[in-house]
Amino acid sequence: MEENRFLDPIERNEVTYESRLRPDNFSEYVGQKKIISNIEVMVESARIRQQPIDHFLLSGPPGLGKTSLAYLVAKELGVNLHVVSGPAVEKKGDLAAVLTNLQPRDVLFIDEIHRLHISIEEILYSAMEDFRLDILIGQGPSARTMQIEIPPFTLIGATTRSGLISNPLRDRFVAHLHFDFYSSEELALIIKENSKKLGLTVDEKALHHMSKCSRGTPRIANRILRRVRDFAVINKSTVINDQDVLNSLKLMDIDEAGLDRMDRKILSVIKDYYGGGPVGIDALSATLAEDRSTLEDVYEPFLLKEGFIIRTPRGREITQKATEHLI
Repeated sequence: MEENRFLDPIERNEVTYESRLRPDNFSEYVGQKKIISNIEVMVESARIRQQPIDHFLLSGPPGLGKTSLAYLVAKELGVNLHVVSGPAVEKKGDLAAVLTNLQPRDVLFIDEIHRLHISIEEILYSAMEDFRLDILIGQGPSARTMQIEIPPFTLIGATTRSGLISNPLRDRFVAHLHFDFYSSEELALIIKENSKKLGLTVDEKALHHMSKCSRGTPRIANRILRRVRDFAVINKSTVINDQDVLNSLKLMDIDEAGLDRMDRKILSVIKDYYGGGPVGIDALSATLAEDRSTLEDVYEPFLLKEGFIIRTPRGREITQKATEHLI
């Protein structure tokens, strides 16, 4: 599989590190059953027809397995996967270079596709529908359009904010698939399987504890597992137990509910500075000195899901559950 040079260096390191723990086939993919069922049908149909799988869009909070699913699709089809980070594509020529280097039936995965500039996004329209590039050459009266044929391919878009994708681009995806948070049972199974890949043995109580504190997100579960592994290595533990998990979570500043320092800070600011709310997202962002989109995309989904905050027309409020948790 080929990784694209436009992938951000930090993201590339994350992809390389995470690749050891990615599922090897659809049967190993835990959770998101409806999405997997849809994708399996699309992949089998494409295999029978000997044509590219239809373009589809994956949406949902970060760390839920969108990139892993793209890798699986390419692997099941026996084609190359080209990974591109949306914010890293700064010029039309960047995307054109990627598209012209595709082989027939290859899969192009664009992460954070909602952050593509509109002028770059427009290149995708004819590429997705007619498998050609329409490039404008020159300026003014002498300008002309050059058409370049590209091999039939599949575009998989991934986004954490599907509402920011323009309607023309969204409508060109045949399927829109939304990822939900994982249950504790699903996360425990993921941790158990990945611990085997890392050569670790984890007892049931430790598995339950890690899954409960993983915020419904496999990426966080894997991160906790690796930190727990470090404790096990230092302590020469043959079996990871609950005490190893407790020590790791304490260093990571994660509490029993899976809230980290920033989660608790958000709740505390709403409680202490704004009397429990309501407070607008801009005011909250300014008080916390944190980007608004980070609050909305990274922290709020889990706090909302777990019932620690609620959204009202006037702003965010903390719940009785959050107040009791902060005591």
